[in-house]
Amino acid sequence: MNDYESVEQLVLGERDARGRGLHDKMVKSYWPDATVSTSWISGSATDYINAGHGRNLRPEASANERIVGLDCAPIIHLNNSRAYVELPVEANHWITVNGENAVWTSYMKLLYRCEKRDGEWRISDLTSIFNNDKLAPVVPGTDLHIDPDDLKGLRSAYLWMSYIRKSDGGSVSQDLPGTDQPEKIDKIYQYDEEWIDEKK
Repeated sequence: MNDYESVEQLVLGERDARGRGLHDKMVKSYWPDATVSTSWISGSATDYINAGHGRNLRPEASANERIVGLDCAPIIHLNNSRAYVELPVEANHWITVNGENAVWTSYMKLLYRCEKRDGEWRISDLTSIFNNDKLAPVVPGTDLHIDPDDLKGLRSAYLWMSYIRKSDGGSVSQDLPGTDQPEKIDKIYQYDEEWIDEKK
């Protein structure tokens, strides 16, 4: 495989391993010093991989709360031994909201920074950018008993994720990268462009 193909298979393989809970494959996808920033963790990739409950929306999620993901074709920006990758994803979470069965769908763009070291490509950073989300009952027409006042102050890029965590007694930072704050997204892209340019 050429470098573009290797990077593509790397990030798509990481998503597949994440969804299927393949721990060893996840470990091999990341460099030991890699970092991850998403809604529930900002730290080392090792912590991200080992916290298996992070595949669910909530740490206490029951076994029937499952996730089905859909990944789009990645956009790869390559410069010698560095690349950053834009991967649009959709994640559907089957959950319980106010006692009712529901599906929460999150639309994100994952930004990967990948490095080739000693001839091998692995991920050195993963950052989630939140586009928007939606919440719907499993059975159409079912009332999810949502009080509009509970949505006040929550950002549109991840409104329902914030609501669900809030209704469980938790919280989500309102400072995450999201398309409702484009200036923050621009800074992330600028950093990634400068990062790969260091390898000209």
